[in-house]
Amino acid sequence: METDSDKGSKMPLAIVFGLIFGFLLQKGGVGKYAVIEGQLLFQDFTVVRVMLSAVLVGMIGIYFLHKNANTKLHIEPTQVGANIIGGLVFGAGFACAGYCPGTGAAALGQGDIFAGIFVAGMIVGSYIYAEASAFLNKTVKSWGDKGKITIPQVLHIKSGIVITACTLLFVGILLSLSKVQ
Repeated sequence: METDSDKGSKMPLAIVFGLIFGFLLQKGGVGKYAVIEGQLLFQDFTVVRVMLSAVLVGMIGIYFLHKNANTKLHIEPTQVGANIIGGLVFGAGFACAGYCPGTGAAALGQGDIFAGIFVAGMIVGSYIYAEASAFLNKTVKSWGDKGKITIPQVLHIKSGIVITACTLLFVGILLSLSKVQ
């Protein structure tokens, strides 16, 4: 079991990785409202390219870490009701504000005042969610609870095949998107 001192010793590393993540989001251009707006209007695919690249690198990295270094995956349960409602709330906030949590923090770091209002709202929303968690655990999180499942389990194929197929698909999408602009 992890102690408080273990958590505290990881905090500097978490801060460094958070700063690197924010820097890369900013350099990728996804901390700019105009880029987010362009994505929502299907005119600028910078956000999709940056996020799809991140998913691709993370997916391959986690696969090899798990396969070769005996790391343990911590899979969250699939809760269909919570996923749908959470996706709708996230999507509404994203569409209204023009930011998601990462891009909002990157925009705040660039000095965007509106992003500060968004981040404050995100903190308030997180507090409300935490206060409502007992109720949500008894209701919404039980709607369509499928347990801890993965795509390879659902498809009854090996993880390596799913990783390879997703890699080919994602690279194809990235190559197609590079021709759009």
